[in-house]
Amino acid sequence: MSQIAGSTVLITGGGMGIGRLMALKTAALGARVVIWDINPDNLARVRDELDRAGRESFGYQVDVSDREAVYEAARRTLAEAGPVHILINNAGIVSGKPFIECSDDQIERTMKVNTMALFWVTKAFLPQMMQSNRGHLITISSAGGILGTPGLADYSASKFAAFGFDEALRGEFKKRGLSIKTTVVCPFFIDTGMFAGVKTKYPLLLPILREGYVADRIIGAIERNRARIWMPPIVYTVPLLRALPVPLMDWIAKFLGVTESMDEFKGRTGNGGRE
Repeated sequence: MSQIAGSTVLITGGGMGIGRLMALKTAALGARVVIWDINPDNLARVRDELDRAGRESFGYQVDVSDREAVYEAARRTLAEAGPVHILINNAGIVSGKPFIECSDDQIERTMKVNTMALFWVTKAFLPQMMQSNRGHLITISSAGGILGTPGLADYSASKFAAFGFDEALRGEFKKRGLSIKTTVVCPFFIDTGMFAGVKTKYPLLLPILREGYVADRIIGAIERNRARIWMPPIVYTVPLLRALPVPLMDWIAKFLGVTESMDEFKGRTGNGGRE
């Protein structure tokens, strides 16, 4: 089990949504929390919440899509907060448009934040984890990272990459005999506001997930060293869908409403969302 109490937990995108909740909840469990966020106001608000609760925290304004900014923030974090034991790669964005309507800049930004940032942030902290042979890496992918969704071409591609990144790292750690754990998280849409406007055809099968529930499930997965957590349970059937002929798989996705789920997407600001 990965012990949260007494550990230093770093959360990217920790200024709002499930990142904020994971910061508050892990701190309440006895962790020293390090928050990285691009928005200084959100960062300050969460740190104020932690201060008022008497919890120790560190905060850094970081654009995780900027490799050099990540490496500089990592140097400061290690110097000021010490070794990071649990790293939660949570920062993410979504454009929420059909592929042909996404600008080149939007596509590049999605890939930089949702995919390339995983490489830079993990690479910055992995050496100290390997040296101590202790650590837990949590990668927030998506149900859209195991089943491509119309209106999410760039997002799905970035989250497929996140899923593969976790899987490859897990294999590398086992091959090297390291005790570093990994967890990949693939949730359906979450009610953080990032996916405002999305819909579900069958709420009992595919509910819009509550952010508190998702945060609790992730923390539970960390404590139990669960390698994979998909939400809701029906998401675990996706690999079975892939064994079917493609026309049948596509028909089931349409029947479940997946192909129309983004039709009324608005996002947090009306122009997409940021986690």
